[in-house]
Amino acid sequence: MNFTTLNELAVLCETQNMTIGQLMLEEQSRESGRTPEAEFATMAQYYEVMKEAVHKGLNEDTTSPSGLTGLDAQRVVNYGKQSEMNLGGAAGEVMAYALAVSEVNASMGRIVATPTAGSCGVIPGVFVSSQQRFGWTDEHMVYGLFAAGAIGYVIANNSFISGAEGGCQAEIGSAIGMAAGALVELRGGTPAQAVHAVGLALKNTLGLICDPVAGLVEVPCIVRNGFGAVTALAAADMALAGVRSVIPSDEVIQVMMEVGSSMPEKHRETAKGGLAQTPTGRKIMQEL
Repeated sequence: MNFTTLNELAVLCETQNMTIGQLMLEEQSRESGRTPEAEFATMAQYYEVMKEAVHKGLNEDTTSPSGLTGLDAQRVVNYGKQSEMNLGGAAGEVMAYALAVSEVNASMGRIVATPTAGSCGVIPGVFVSSQQRFGWTDEHMVYGLFAAGAIGYVIANNSFISGAEGGCQAEIGSAIGMAAGALVELRGGTPAQAVHAVGLALKNTLGLICDPVAGLVEVPCIVRNGFGAVTALAAADMALAGVRSVIPSDEVIQVMMEVGSSMPEKHRETAKGGLAQTPTGRKIMQEL
């Protein structure tokens, strides 16, 4: 790739008068040796899988093999139909969609790891709900996925996207940053605003540990996807309003690297600490 930082990415977009998604499509094509049309078609297939996962999570039984999780997305949707939600329509919907995809993952369904299976609900939740709300085309959404991919590429190569390496801040945090930055672009924001959204999002998850109960990607992973999708909306709105990440986003990524590297092993996906080692967490482990 011709960029290694978010700042370089934004400058390239501005000098070449391209969106992040357009630039990333060209970069991916050059890197893979495949045509832009072929790369676009592949990403379009990924988006279809995301939409299918949202639909499945909202309409089918998503009870996981462990029996720990399932059907919470449908509970949120039903609650919204019966009572006025505190979050409001858009945020409530994005939360339900993100939960839906994460529950499909836990119930052994097909998802797209964006950037990981543990954080697979955030981007589909934000993208599918936003597409429905604003009436965007699938083509527009696919360019948004390329934008999210560019952001994820920078994070992965300068910090972590794996909970085992950097805690949940790496998985959920990265997904939120990718979704927030891409949503800014989908809404017509500038590359600079998209980059600010990434920094704003990542700052809100610094230090978040990875503590899966019984070692399964279910508790608390699924609800964190729901919360994460709502955070992505907030970060995107802040950036579109002109709110800046005072600490440059690339520096925030470096802080995530520093924090993750110093995080105790028991708080990095080992199920040896955090919620996994509460009395209830240990009981669930024994029963399973």
